[in-house]
Order: sequence, then C-alpha cells, then structure tokens
Amino acid sequence: MKQDDASAQDDASKPAGSPRGPGRRLHGAIVHKLGTDILSGKYAPGDVLSGEVAFAEELKVSRSAYREAIQVLTAKGLVASRPKAGTRVLPRDRWNLLDPEVLGWAFAGEPDIDFVRSLFELRAIVEPAAARFAARRRDKDDLKTMREALTAMRRHTLTTEAGRAADRDFHNAILQATRNDALMVLSASIGAAVNWTTQFKQRARDLPRNPIPDHVRVYDAIAAGDEAAAAEAMNVLVDLALDDTRSAMAQPDAA
Repeated sequence: MKQDDASAQDDASKPAGSPRGPGRRLHGAIVHKLGTDILSGKYAPGDVLSGEVAFAEELKVSRSAYREAIQVLTAKGLVASRPKAGTRVLPRDRWNLLDPEVLGWAFAGEPDIDFVRSLFELRAIVEPAAARFAARRRDKDDLKTMREALTAMRRHTLTTEAGRAADRDFHNAILQATRNDALMVLSASIGAAVNWTTQFKQRARDLPRNPIPDHVRVYDAIAAGDEAAAAEAMNVLVDLALDDTRSAMAQPDAA
C-alpha cells in the first residue's frame, strides 16, 4: 500500500473529533501492522500474539498504545484477550470482514482469491437488487449525485484517489436511493470493496479497460426508471469487474 493510501485509511478509521497527535498516529500504526499481519496469515487463527511487554519492547512503543490497538482488533472480531491466556487470534468466521478497515488490511498484501471472489459474490447479490430498487425509488437529488460522481470519475479517472472516491460515491448513491435501511447500512462496506479491488487491479499495470461506460449504463437505466435494465446493467458491471480482478491476480506484481 502506498504511504498516502495508508494515511488516508488511518484517517478514515478515526472517530470524529479524535485527536490527531503522535499518540493517535502511533496507535493507528500498531493497529495497521497487527491487522495486516493477521489478514495476511502471518498470525493464524489460534495463534497467541506476543505479550504487551515483548511487543512494546520490540517496536519501541508504549504498553498503553499496544493495549489500545488490541482493543480495536477485539472490536473488529480479530482477537480475544483473556487474563493469563494472552491475546489469541480468533477463527476467521468471527472476523468482521466487511469492516472497511479490515478490507483495507486484506488488500494491503496479496489478497486471498477465495476472499476476493466472496466479495464479488456479495456485490452480485446486493448491487443488482439495489439498482432495481433505485430505479423505482430514486428522486432528482439521487440522480444529481450519481451524475456528479460520473463526472468526477471521467475527470479524474479511476487511477487516482479522487476518481476512486467518486466511484464509491456513485455506488453509495445507488444504495441510498433504495430507501432501504438494511441496504443503506452496507454502503461503507460496498464502497470499501469497490475501492480496494479497483486499486488492487492497478498495482502492476493499467486497468485493462475503461469501466466508466459500464457505470453510465447503470445510471441511464436508473434514470429511465427501468428496473430490469438497471439490475442487468449492474450485474454486468460486477461480473466484468470480477474478470478484471482475476486477470490482475494472474499478473506478476510489477514491484
């Protein structure tokens, strides 16, 4: 992960109004290291992490910073701490894999192809249905948000963080337009999955094709109120994105 991307991810994980001093950055760095180590398999489920004294000495950080990091990982379902037993990595089915920060850790290294496929299967279930509901329930403000996102995607392209942010805005606008609270809750997770898979596809080479026309077809169907066409266009968009990602995973890393 590039330094700027890592910094942006750390900033996104900070609660509103939290301090941004050296202590907060250090705490975020420890969380990121441990999180990526767990998601990459360096620590497997059942492994016991180094004690806070050993870890603090190894990285030359305070024990309180380590404890705060463990609290974050515990909240995300990655670890559990017990007195005298230490901090143990929990089974994978306990991990909150849809947490945007956890998704970032999964893509910090080489993501597991089965996990990538599961993300696209989730998108293939959720997003076509969301596009169908959006075509039925969208209003002019929803359409305006989608148009603005498409404009920004064209201006910046998906090779930039600004372009990928616009891509997230587009998918988020569709979920918001469903007027379905349960679907809207998924917007952060879907947006993170879109962002990290798009960024991953560009690690070793340029995007194999321009995906913006696929997004335009989804928008046109939603704007026209054509529910079936909106669902089908979104289904095609997700399928093509999975094909691109598989192709990227088959390529050697340029680094």
